[in-house]
Amino acid sequence: MDMVYPLVLTVHILVGVAVIGLVLIQHGKGADMGAAFGSGASGSLFGATGSANFLSRTTAILAAAFFLTSLGLTYLASTKPRTSGSVMDSVKTEQVVPVPVAPPVESGDSKAKDVPK
Repeated sequence: MDMVYPLVLTVHILVGVAVIGLVLIQHGKGADMGAAFGSGASGSLFGATGSANFLSRTTAILAAAFFLTSLGLTYLASTKPRTSGSVMDSVKTEQVVPVPVAPPVESGDSKAKDVPK
C-alpha cells in the first residue's frame, strides 16, 4: 500500500505534462487560414484532418486518465491511517517546579502612608 500512492502520483504528473504538451501541439481554430497560405498542414503525417482527430482523441483519453488519477489520489490520501490524538500530544513537555514567592516585607518607615489621596 505504501508504493501505490507514489506510483499514482507519478502517473498523474506524467499524464498532466502530456496533456499540456498535446494541447500546445494542437492547432487552434484559426490555423486553417494559415494552411490556405501554404503552411503545409495538408502534407502532415496524419493528412489534412487526421492530426486534428488523432490529437483531440489522445487529449481526451489523457484528460480522462488525469481525472481518474485525481480521484485515485484523493481516495488514497483520505484513507491513510491517522494517529489518534492531536499534534500537540506528540510535543514533549517539561514539568516546571514553581518557586515560592516570599511575602512582602512591611517596614515601619514606609513613605506610602504619607502620600496624599
